[in-house]
Amino acid sequence: MNKIGFNVLAWSAVVSEELLPILDRLKKIGYDGVEFFVGAEEAAIYKRMGDHCQSIGLEVTNVFTLSAEENLIDESESVRKNGLDRIKWAIDRCHDMNAKVLCGPYHSAFATFAGHAPTEDEYNRSAEILNAAGDHAAQADVVMTIEALNRFECYLCNTMDQLLHLVEKADHPQVKAMYDTHHANIEEKKVGEAMKTIAPHLRHFHISENDRGTPGAGHVHWDETFATLSEINYQGWYTIEGFTRNDPDFANAINVWREFAQPWDMAEQGLKFIREMVKKHAGSS
Repeated sequence: MNKIGFNVLAWSAVVSEELLPILDRLKKIGYDGVEFFVGAEEAAIYKRMGDHCQSIGLEVTNVFTLSAEENLIDESESVRKNGLDRIKWAIDRCHDMNAKVLCGPYHSAFATFAGHAPTEDEYNRSAEILNAAGDHAAQADVVMTIEALNRFECYLCNTMDQLLHLVEKADHPQVKAMYDTHHANIEEKKVGEAMKTIAPHLRHFHISENDRGTPGAGHVHWDETFATLSEINYQGWYTIEGFTRNDPDFANAINVWREFAQPWDMAEQGLKFIREMVKKHAGSS
């Protein structure tokens, strides 16, 4: 049975004890897990938050990005090494939190563009570092699920075809793929076919509306999405990722300029929506 999680980026990108009452309430309303952004430099806070989640019965997944100074596809070997070191650091924070999944678009630097289409050399550079990071992930029992983003946030991987190419090139059992319905809504022509393309490597799934608001309130092809998930027998997380302006620094960094929905509306209505869709499409083929 699939587990359902909620990404606390709807409240804050900072991992801190201010999130504790939010975690408690998410558990109370029925979530199986929560997802944190791995960014804060204080390592000890990850252990404290992971211990709290474990104590109340919440599992943890994490999301992560790289900066231009850590870009895995940069021509500079030192920049790529920075990226490898940073991924290893994030994997260690997953271990601190008892998290088994590190998702995100860390195949390359977030919102960093080169003025050209992706090259095979860039795919090769990214794959080499991801493979090396996979060895570290194996020691921590963490699966690296890399993410395709829309064309306005990334140029290396926008589609499942491109993501499949990179994952297969990385060729490591700990390097897998995730699918995000928001990005796919922009980039994929046929979402069902895209999901089937990545199905052999699919280990994480973000439920995210076209406007990043409450799942089910927009125009993502939800029936096709959940019917395909049932058809491919997807066994990983359904994690809601919605954004607000609660954390202005984070919101500004990802160009969120208005409120799409209130966090608790996303959490409560989104949980109900996922359960309804899973039930509706159980046994689809």
